[in-house]
Amino acid sequence: MEHKPMEGKRALITGAAGGIGRATALAFAHKGAEVWLVDIDKVGGEEAVAMIEAENGKAHFIYGDITEEAVLHDIHRQVTADGQGLDYLINNACISRKGILSGCSFDDFNYVLRLGVTAPYMLTSLFMKDFRSDAAIVNISSSRHLMSQEDTESYTAAKGGIAALTHGLSVSLRGIARVNSVSPGWIETGGWHHGEEDFAAEYTEGDTAQHPVGRVGVPEDIVGAILFLCSPASSFITGQDIVVDGGMTKQMIYHNDLGWSYEQK
Repeated sequence: MEHKPMEGKRALITGAAGGIGRATALAFAHKGAEVWLVDIDKVGGEEAVAMIEAENGKAHFIYGDITEEAVLHDIHRQVTADGQGLDYLINNACISRKGILSGCSFDDFNYVLRLGVTAPYMLTSLFMKDFRSDAAIVNISSSRHLMSQEDTESYTAAKGGIAALTHGLSVSLRGIARVNSVSPGWIETGGWHHGEEDFAAEYTEGDTAQHPVGRVGVPEDIVGAILFLCSPASSFITGQDIVVDGGMTKQMIYHNDLGWSYEQK
């Protein structure tokens, strides 16, 4: 019988209907964990659960908008209804509503913060007494908390917030759970969403050459970091942010470098 290192473990993953979240849920289930997938994409979430169950995995889909406090309490109720605890919390859900140049409103800006920062904090608070021994929390930040494009303030602020929240929680939750974050760079998630089974990405020389590793990232690159941070191999790591970006944030690019040129608007 195949050894599954997460057999008997339980994981909750937000934003799990597509992209990095879906890839993470499938990977955890493949390793034997029972997973709860949370998302507002009902079709994608149920499809992901069906994919897991087709391989004899255990999965549950919870539909809801985690910017609403009542939804967060309902998630906690459903996951703990059987009296069992939780081993892994993966706070992945976030969106962008652009920024100051697009007239991102008060409500839009705060919606993104509620989704990307407040919800992870509240889920951690709700599950704090339910974490089992050797529990791990992994927050998904972004290399955008280190660098920006114009008009991305809502997303950038949320990702900066979750990176800071990570080290704050790691100190408060000492002895309860290790808390780390992963900051993806350019990750191509096409093919990891409902209806995109035939997706094929195409890149220019500039797209790939600006990454020292020579390629754009894929969800599996992020999943590998998440699995590591949930494993015993990372038992001495907490409060840290791991940037997984193919070296892009370390590569300085000037006009006409590496297939890239500046075109003035």
